[in-house]
Amino acid sequence: MASIQRERASDELNRRNSAFDNRLRPSDFEGFVGQEKVRDRLMLAVEAAKARGESLDHVLFSGPPGLGKTTLSYILGEAMGVSVKTTSGPVITKPGDLAGLLTSLEPGDIVFIDEIHRMAKTVEEYLYSAMEDYAIDIMIDQGPNARSVRLELPRFTLVGATTRIGLIAAPLRARFGLVNRLDYYVPEQLAEIVRRSAAKLGVDIDDDGALEIARRARGTPRIANNLLRRVRDYAQVRAGNFITGPVATESLGLLEIDPNGLDDMDRRILETICVKFGGGPVGLSTIAVSVGEEADTVEEAYEPFLIMQGYLERTPKGRVATAQAWRLLGLKPAASQQELALG
Repeated sequence: MASIQRERASDELNRRNSAFDNRLRPSDFEGFVGQEKVRDRLMLAVEAAKARGESLDHVLFSGPPGLGKTTLSYILGEAMGVSVKTTSGPVITKPGDLAGLLTSLEPGDIVFIDEIHRMAKTVEEYLYSAMEDYAIDIMIDQGPNARSVRLELPRFTLVGATTRIGLIAAPLRARFGLVNRLDYYVPEQLAEIVRRSAAKLGVDIDDDGALEIARRARGTPRIANNLLRRVRDYAQVRAGNFITGPVATESLGLLEIDPNGLDDMDRRILETICVKFGGGPVGLSTIAVSVGEEADTVEEAYEPFLIMQGYLERTPKGRVATAQAWRLLGLKPAASQQELALG
């Protein structure tokens, strides 16, 4: 019973977060901040496809979560004037699920598959002919009565999003005409996103408040908007619904998010490596057990930012804390780490 209640609570939280994200999402390329090269390539592809009267070529977005892959997919649908059908890789468990989705499309429609790398391999293979020939072959019945039925599909655009492009099979990856990687944002870009989101939420914010939130958002718009929501609560109760630099600093301090954007779990990971294991090297599974988190979560949710900021290194022997991590924690590097730095 407890597990069911936790799942329901998690689903409700995800639903609310999704509704919040949808409210703040830009609806066109002009309103989309950052990722200039990706945006320019997509705008060019859309203009060319519309001029020829064709559907857009298949598009693959890769990169860390929260950078705008889903948002860009909806913007593509708006720009092309077509519907966007959304699903995710784990949901499509058998070929019939895929067939039902694709046969319901109108010409030119976009199918957006989030976390496409988690799709079952048997289903993935059906996408090959769907993407190239706009047809799929479905087996009917079993045994001696088994027969293949070919279903013709309207010309459509498949938009895939993945956080781990290396897990996508090469034949599938090769069928995407536009492959784009989204990178982390700089604070100035995130500050602009925060200001626009604050306007939509009806809360006043100055440049210092927006930049303070942006600095602690780990280069990710989704995190910036989530932090804005928490700072908005603080400002509404204690600051007359006006977010300034000091207001943002104090409210984010309550959330234990430091000026470097590190939260409590980030510091626990670094402290585990430095204090318990002398700075490393130490294996991922050992770190995960020590901090009470799943190894996949540590690797995908926390490590990329720590590595990007120069606090952590991945080596063949395991994870190693850098000198910058020791300084952040106010600790003196272990002897082995000092020798490594000098050597």
